[in-house]
Amino acid sequence: MRAILTVIGKDQVGIIAKVSQKLANLEINIIDVTQTILEEYFTMMMVLETKETIEFALIRNELDEVSQELGVDIRIQNAEIFDAMHKL
Repeated sequence: MRAILTVIGKDQVGIIAKVSQKLANLEINIIDVTQTILEEYFTMMMVLETKETIEFALIRNELDEVSQELGVDIRIQNAEIFDAMHKL
């Protein structure tokens, strides 16, 4: 199953590393990633591939820990829902 992950917050060392490590620990594959820094704000969007059996609640809980540790906003949604919400 594909998912979209976004990260937004004040730029700091280790954001990509910590998010990527957490995803690796959950055996979630990063298919594509884009990131940029706007002034002092970091933004990143990832397309992920997860196992069909993994629960989004588990992923969200694990990412919430990283979010709190870094002080950034991390959100994840099913790619099908994301696509439906953003169609014109």
